Order: sequence, then structure tokens, then C-alpha cells
Amino acid sequence: MHILIIGAGGVGAAAARIAKRRDFFTTCLIADYDPTRPEKLIAELADPRFKAAQVDASDAAAVEALVREHGITHTLNAVDPRFVMPIFTGVTHAGATYLDMAMSLSTPHPETPHELTGVKLGDEQFKAHEDLESRGILALCGIGVEPGLSDVFARYAADELFSEIDELGVRDGANLTVEGYDFAPSFSIWTTIEECLNPPVMYEADRGWFTTAPFSEPEVFDFPEGIGEVKCVNVEHEEVLLMPRWIDAKKVNFKYGLGEEFISVLKTLHMLGLDSTKPVNVKGQMVSPRDVVAAALPDPAQLGHLMKGKTCAGLLVTGKGKDGAPKRVYLYHVADNEETMARDNSQAVVWQTALNPVIALELLATGVWSSAGVLGPEAFDAKPFLDLLGSEAPAGYGSPWHIQDRTHELGE
Repeated sequence: MHILIIGAGGVGAAAARIAKRRDFFTTCLIADYDPTRPEKLIAELADPRFKAAQVDASDAAAVEALVREHGITHTLNAVDPRFVMPIFTGVTHAGATYLDMAMSLSTPHPETPHELTGVKLGDEQFKAHEDLESRGILALCGIGVEPGLSDVFARYAADELFSEIDELGVRDGANLTVEGYDFAPSFSIWTTIEECLNPPVMYEADRGWFTTAPFSEPEVFDFPEGIGEVKCVNVEHEEVLLMPRWIDAKKVNFKYGLGEEFISVLKTLHMLGLDSTKPVNVKGQMVSPRDVVAAALPDPAQLGHLMKGKTCAGLLVTGKGKDGAPKRVYLYHVADNEETMARDNSQAVVWQTALNPVIALELLATGVWSSAGVLGPEAFDAKPFLDLLGSEAPAGYGSPWHIQDRTHELGE
């Protein structure tokens, strides 16, 4: 396997550090628009399997040429979702396997954005499904943590735990703090704005996909392992578009534990127009307001040494167990910032995101996972993935996942 990682930021760097401990690949080329970033990472890794390159992720032809030049077999897209389509197009044109952690961007419905869907997340990629399937090329989309691990949890729940699923509800929360900063997001603010201020998409079996208002239906969710109660709200996310394609569920939703302060900041950015990606003229220079916000805030990848706490990604599943009795469980994975920094010098959020595509690459390399077309993680057997995730090294990745029984909540 000859891997290309596009993007040497927090997630791309964490993926490389995690992969260094594994032997399933022959080479790994790390490319970025700024050539100094992969070069610095390669020096840190000190492993001859890793090399550095420069690429413009917005140029599909440049991506295709890089894949062909280096005989790349598998490409991991580790940059902002605005670059999904040129990377997706370049990689698949070159005949390589494509993986990403966020899908092609959505466009709200022009007339009723808080009721009807417009262009949905992933729609542009799914258009290529039949072509890629006929050519024997796989595009494994949404294989980060959310989407990604949450989707693997959904597959596992459907196969191993439930006979009937009423609701799949992704719940993400954390108690992370950043010393010395009043406001410092732990993940890309560009992506966070995109997710949180777009109309959230929902799914109901008798209605299909529909949308609601940002930050709607707030609930307080009690996260495990000491994280505690966090206010969660509806957010646009790929799981809601992926899970119903392969799993029979009456409802699917995604709620993000943002907390009051973060919600307030996002609302202010929107009110001031600072969430816009449309360039404006500033003293003769055309700049995107959202890019300015991202540039003004600290780089999340560089905050690990100042961060404390844990982040939790999980899926709340409600329905009937294999015995036909009512059942509710929360399948989850927690990353502790102290542990991820000690293990891979990567803060918890980016490390937890990067871990899952590396596991997927190993399953593809060994042939345990194999298919073609545009697919989500739900299209594959979950058990070998979760076995690798939780098993101690060197056999596995030594990062346990858990199932918390919450059936008692059904009677409350």
C-alpha cells in the first residue's frame, strides 16, 4: 500500500504519527500547499517510509498528477471540506482509493432552508457512485470520528445488539479547556462554522431527509467518564445522510455539545456576517470573512500542550434488543488530551479524528474491507474495525471503546 495524506495540519500529522507504529503500508507521502509543513513532520517522524511533497488541494489535475507520479494506491483527504471535490476528483480519476473525514459541502434550500434540504452533504460525491463502482474504485467517505466511528457504531448496533432500531442519535461532547485563552476552538473553526450555522439535517423513515433551524431542540446530555452534562443542539452532519442509506432506523439525528458560550460566539459571528465565505473588499484586498476569523484564532493543532480534559464521540441507540425487549445503549469512545499528547504529541480532538482512517486503511490493506463505489463506513463489517481499535498494541491500536446501558432512561 502506497498512501498519500493531503494536509499536514493537526489531523494529517496525527494520522502520520499513528500510522508510524503500524506495518501495513510500504510508503506514505504527505503533501500540503505549504511545503514546509510536511517537511517538518517528516523530520519529526524520522521514518524512511514517509516523504514530503507540495500540492494545491484546490487543483484536481495537480492532485491526479501527484497520485500518478508516486504510484499512490490510497489517498486520505485531511484538509477542510471545501477541498473535497477537487481531491475526490483527482484521486479517483487516477484510479486510487479515496478516503475522507468530511463530505462535499451542502447548499441550503433557496426558499425554505429550515424545512427542506437543498444540496445535501455528500450529494456531489454520490453522483459518482455508479461510475466508480463500474471501475472498481472505492471512495470511503466520512471515516473520521464523526462521521466515521459513530457510523461504525451504528453498523455494530444493527448487527449485534438490536432487532429493531427506533432512533440513532449521535451525541458529541467534551470538557476540554485551553489555558490562557478565553475562546479557542479545539477543531477547525472554518469547519465548525460550516457545520453549526448551516440548517441541520434530520431523518425520519416516513418523511425522508428534512432540515430545521440551527441550534434547535436543545437537550442536556450526560457524557461518561467524568465529562458530565453538556448542552447539545442539532447540527448539520454527515451521519444523518449516511446511516439511513445502509441501516434501517426510524429516526437519525446529530447533536453537538457546544455549550452556551460557544453557541453565543457562533451566533455573533453569523450576526456580523463573519461566517461568510464570500470575499469582501478590504482596502483593495479581497478576503473571505470566515478566513479572517480562522486566521485570527489560534491553530487548534498547536494548542495541545495548553489543553486539559476529555472529548467523547458516541451514538445513542434506542429500539428493541435481540430479545425483542426495549433497549437503549450509548456506544462511545473517549480521548483524554493528556494521553494523546503523551502518545502522539497530538491534542485529543484531532487525534481521535485521525485514528479511525488509519484503522480503515489497515483493514483495506489486509483485505478485510473491500468494495467499490462511494460508500460510508456503515457499508462494512464493524466488528474487525472495533477489534483493532480496542485491542492492545501491537495487535491493535490500544484505544478502548465502550457500551453504556441506558435502558433505564426509557421509563423516565
